[in-house]
Amino acid sequence: MTTEFSYNMPVLELNVAEEQAVKVFKALASDVRLRILTFLGDGPHNVSEIAEALDLPLSTANLHLKALEEAGLLFTDWRPGTRGTQKVCARAYSTITTPFRGTNSHIYRSLDVSMPVGAFTDCEIAPTCGLHSETNIIGYLDHPSAFYEPERIHAQRLWFHHGFVEYRFPNRLPPQTRHESLHLSFEACSEAVMHHYNWPSDISVWINGVEIGTWTSPADFGGERGLLTPDWVSSDSSQYGLLKVWRVDNTGTFIDGTKVTEKCLADLQLTAGDYIAVRIGVKPNARHVGGVNLFGKKYGNHAQDIVLSIHYV
Repeated sequence: MTTEFSYNMPVLELNVAEEQAVKVFKALASDVRLRILTFLGDGPHNVSEIAEALDLPLSTANLHLKALEEAGLLFTDWRPGTRGTQKVCARAYSTITTPFRGTNSHIYRSLDVSMPVGAFTDCEIAPTCGLHSETNIIGYLDHPSAFYEPERIHAQRLWFHHGFVEYRFPNRLPPQTRHESLHLSFEACSEAVMHHYNWPSDISVWINGVEIGTWTSPADFGGERGLLTPDWVSSDSSQYGLLKVWRVDNTGTFIDGTKVTEKCLADLQLTAGDYIAVRIGVKPNARHVGGVNLFGKKYGNHAQDIVLSIHYV
């Protein structure tokens, strides 16, 4: 069967103190229902296919499917078939876990996503600007149109005078979890003509449209080669940046451990959508409009892209 469902199969972590856990345990307390979930592991199937594969009467198959659906373990949908519509079923979860722990204990987990600097989904760019891959210039220098070139995905360094680039990180947070902190790290510096060691720039970060803080970069670092910067790039050009870490928890926002705003996790609406939007930029009315350089894992001094980490329990 080729029916497609547009969904992800996350991990279900049960809390034994909640009613849903009891419903799930009851639904799983059946050899037939366990066989149904196993059969659905290779993709969605209609009721007739399930009944035939497990050698069940249709009425019996429907009863077991109803129990699984009521426990939240199945997705179901009605699709056109050869004789009217047919009910199609798919597993809602790939894994079910039940941690047993004391009331004061926590299991901390981390969700980490590394995003290439060229993988932005939106931008607003003012020259001077440009993009470098590991081997060449992408598009035309000082033309914002370069930021729309298909090759931008291969960028290892990008820069602009003011504006922003925005990235959409997949929201892979499992259901029924609690966020403890969000960490965003990337290598950046100011953007001057060639390079300049006294060139402050106010670089701001937004998460899901909420401004969480501004770091004043002191310089556009050049003249001395970056550890990872490609050989074809002139030493007089921007060579490397500083690795900065934004952290948001339930008490506020911190840059490299120093509190900068009162914005906390609750302000970011992390569970509101399928992605987490991260915007990095320089406001045109900032105190220091000195541009920004962003460096990828094959350019600059730090072998990493833009990394978003969310710690949760």
